[in-house]
Amino acid sequence: MYILNPFTCNRLKRLPKHPVVWEGDRRPILAGMLENFGYEHDNFDDGDAYDCILWVDGTEGVLRAVSIVPADTGPEAVARTLLQAMEHPQGAMPAGRPHTVLVRDREIQFFLRGALQNLDVNIEHTTKLPIIDEIFDSLHQPTEPAVSPLPADWVSALHREAHRLWDNAPWNTLADHQILSITLNRWELDSVYVSVLGMAGLEYGALFYRSLDSLTQFRKAALAVERSTQQMQQAFFSQDCLFLNFELIRDEESTPLLPLPWMQAAPSAIEPEFGSLHPLEGLRNTLELEEAAALWVCLEGLNRFLEAHERKLARAKFPTLTAQYDVTDPITGEALTITVQTCPDLTQKIEAMEDEAEAAQVRDMIVVPRFQDDLVPEGSMVALRCMEVEMVGLLRGMAWYQAEAGTPPPEHPFPIIVIQTSRPKAKTIAQRIRDEGGVQGLCFTPGLDPMTGESLQLGLLQTQEKTFHLLIELCKDDPNDRGMIESWQRWQRDYGDRCGLVIASGITGAARGNPGVRETVAFFETRSRSPQDLNLPPLQMTYALDWE
Repeated sequence: MYILNPFTCNRLKRLPKHPVVWEGDRRPILAGMLENFGYEHDNFDDGDAYDCILWVDGTEGVLRAVSIVPADTGPEAVARTLLQAMEHPQGAMPAGRPHTVLVRDREIQFFLRGALQNLDVNIEHTTKLPIIDEIFDSLHQPTEPAVSPLPADWVSALHREAHRLWDNAPWNTLADHQILSITLNRWELDSVYVSVLGMAGLEYGALFYRSLDSLTQFRKAALAVERSTQQMQQAFFSQDCLFLNFELIRDEESTPLLPLPWMQAAPSAIEPEFGSLHPLEGLRNTLELEEAAALWVCLEGLNRFLEAHERKLARAKFPTLTAQYDVTDPITGEALTITVQTCPDLTQKIEAMEDEAEAAQVRDMIVVPRFQDDLVPEGSMVALRCMEVEMVGLLRGMAWYQAEAGTPPPEHPFPIIVIQTSRPKAKTIAQRIRDEGGVQGLCFTPGLDPMTGESLQLGLLQTQEKTFHLLIELCKDDPNDRGMIESWQRWQRDYGDRCGLVIASGITGAARGNPGVRETVAFFETRSRSPQDLNLPPLQMTYALDWE
């Protein structure tokens, strides 16, 4: 039985605990159902059996996490998916812990109770999971071609308003973050929030969000850093909106496909596509009568608003505009007044989210560290040694000695890098390191010489100022160099990550290659760091041309 380690448990306990009940289950899944969860069918073997693990917020009625795993995977996968639902829910749902989770499998219940016993979450058993049952019932129903339930004159009216929107081309003036609202107070919709697509030239249409929360949550998900393609697909399916997309029909034979959207010729025709997105239902390409009525009225109001305020909407600053229009309810024939208005405050909020996301991306960009290769003078000797404890004690009494505050005397030998040169040059090296705050750590990292194709191990020193200095280059293909690398790694395995740097003189005397206390100018006691600790990517040697 696996139990969460204390560090993970403490991290999860810092998440807010919500008074909600989640449902969780694991069920066999057919290969043909994979695409409904945003998975590519090609990535799975038809001959293998798979299970689907779902965690659903039963109180809010939203899907928080889904995993597809081989059928022979152990119950740990259920716990992993539950932790994902807490820390990294799909879409833009907030992280958090539930008060209670319900499962219908006794084995899963007992496993979760043991694994999550310190997480303060109730794990209860039930015989029915209504939301998950509904999801799987809909997935198992045979797929039939979508047939529009709308009268023919309704379809014609929707297409007429769609072509009118195409002619108005709102994407020429409105970006997708410049939001309009349409107040309906009909068909269980108070207001819908309109986002126009097309300014980027990739996809043309409009999204009509049924709630402000759905709009803002998707914008957060779309702007999140380091989201995988699958997570973005899940965020897309978590939207709650009606949509209109334009399929662009081009004459490919006479119009070659050019690489940039703005270079494309105008399409020879367009085909409007209408539908609905919902977090539990996913994407649907048919509209119910009330949905079609709402979309019809919204398109009519949007077109009238665009035609009346085209110039004002084209201004650099998103204006504050409001207009009311009398339209006809397509179902009852009654008169209906709707309000269309711009949402500058909401637009400004989304722009702030975009600015924050862009700043986060800049912060998270790999910062190329500073490298210098002039610390070790020409003619110096650089060697790897293993220093005995007695020698460490002698060198600790030197004037130029550095170690982390409170570092106890070593109990075991540890590896050192020795730089031996003349005494003046040794003092210059030591002073330069001291001027940069001393030694932060030593590191061996992979490198490549593109001119020769040689694979290298580069010995680097990092100072407190975060500057890296190249100390030694070892070639993996050279037996002597490979032996030094293996020795250093063996010393680390035997004695831990303590290591040191010795700066010594005596390059031309009897102590050449074997400096002692008398020749030692400075001793820096530090730690060995991995490339991952220092955020170092694989390095490649570059050459500077010298024209003199």
